[in-house]
Amino acid sequence: MKAIWKDTVVAQSDDTVVVEGNHYFPAEALGAQYTLPSNTKTMCSWKGQASYLTLFVNGDANPDAVWFYPDPKEAAAEIKGRVAFWKGVQVVD
Repeated sequence: MKAIWKDTVVAQSDDTVVVEGNHYFPAEALGAQYTLPSNTKTMCSWKGQASYLTLFVNGDANPDAVWFYPDPKEAAAEIKGRVAFWKGVQVVD
């Protein structure tokens, strides 16, 4: 699977976990050169607190386009150490 934004592959892995229709990539599959920190946090009743990263590609920012659960609840343990994408990021096979 590949995560693509602005014609750039920002993450790639054969090992994704699908939860609620979202592919969660291993965190190390995401190119650190394409991310900036974000202070955004949200809460999911069954997964726990999500943190976000901003994608930054060729001078363009996509705020909070990457999310992850640093300490997911037990029901979502399979996504620990993984990241997912939205906000126009294409995930393709």
